[in-house]
Parts: sequence; structure tokens; C-alpha cells
Amino acid sequence: MKILIVEDEPRTGAYLKQGLAEAGFVVDLTADGQEGLHLTRTETYDLAILDVMLPGLDGWQILKGIRRDGKDLPVLFLTARDQVEDRVRGLELGADDYLVKPFAFAELLARVRTLLRRGMKVKEAEALRVADLELDLLRHRVFRAGKRIDLTAKEFALLELLMRRQGEVLPRSLIASQVWDMNFDSDTNVIDVAIKRLRRKVDEGFTPRLIRTVRGMGYVLEASP
Repeated sequence: MKILIVEDEPRTGAYLKQGLAEAGFVVDLTADGQEGLHLTRTETYDLAILDVMLPGLDGWQILKGIRRDGKDLPVLFLTARDQVEDRVRGLELGADDYLVKPFAFAELLARVRTLLRRGMKVKEAEALRVADLELDLLRHRVFRAGKRIDLTAKEFALLELLMRRQGEVLPRSLIASQVWDMNFDSDTNVIDVAIKRLRRKVDEGFTPRLIRTVRGMGYVLEASP
């Protein structure tokens, strides 16, 4: 699942991005309000985490823009402003939750998952399925033919990307940017190693094999080649 963070305090932004990425989410981070609103219009997110005081546009203006665009994107305000009137204003504008700094990351993660669960009930099913492979988005569990498969956070994010875009050949550059948030380096084999480990867990001992290499192009997950 993909989350947008708009936070202009560098340490807080980096801390949030790292923590959420380690929890298995794909995360985009920007420090500019105008850029944040632009990203909600050009990318697809499952949740936005907005600071209130931002350069360009503040968090309230971003939220107004999101709702004017007709998007029901769940929004969590994360800010040092703890006045009751500020919280009321954010909620009246259409925010879904409000967390005041300083915060415990465990609480933030719990609120993120609660908002995603609430949004998923409206927008989409709680699981992705291809053949007998099932990925539970909310509980971060994977099953193949009813058997539980244990994945790391990165393996889960990689499998989610492949399943969301089943039947589409994904180049290594796209996988690198979406799962590892890095530019693809042709000298590294991190993606090939990750795919090999994922295949071992998801495909070995099962029929049909779902993850294929398309030589010179990338990888694809599909039930029937």
C-alpha cells in the first residue's frame, strides 16, 4: 500500500518514511505543500499524512484541494499544533484523524492501519488474489493454497506490487523505485536476489508457478504465461 507524507521537518519526515517503509508500505515524502497536492493529483495513494505548517500550501489547503478534487483519500494530520480549535478545523475540513507531536511511532502505525482498514472497506477488497495466492493487505499475511507464507516487509511490498499489476511486465527500474525507493543501478543484484527469495517462498512446491522472468525486460506475476 502506498502512503504520501508531506512534512517539512527533515528528521521527522525521514523517521516516518523509514518506519513506514520497514512496516511494508511504499512511501513518498515531500517537504513542500504545493508538491504534496500535485502528487495527490498525479499518483495514487491509500493514505496521506500531512503536517499543518508547510511551505507553499499548508496542510489545511492541501486537504481542501484533495476534497475539491473529489478524492476520498484518508488523511491523517500530524502536527505540533494541539489547540482544540485547530483539531476541530482539520476534522471539519474532512481530515480522518489528528495526531499531535511528539508521538509514539507505534501509535502512529496503529492509526495508519485503522484508517487504511476503514478506507479499504469503501474502496476495495482487503486482499489481493491471483490463482491460489492470497495477500491480506490489512494483516500483512500471505497464503498459498491455504498455507501461510512468512515474508519480510520488503518481500511483502514486492509481492504486493507484482500482484497489483499482475500480467504486466515490471522493469527493474520501476521495482527499484517503488519498493526500494532508489534509482536502479545495473551493477546491483538486489532485485534479482529478492525475486529469487520470493519465488522460493511463493512458487516452490506449488502449481502453477506465478512469477516469471521476461529476459531483457523484467518480471511478471500471472496465473497463465
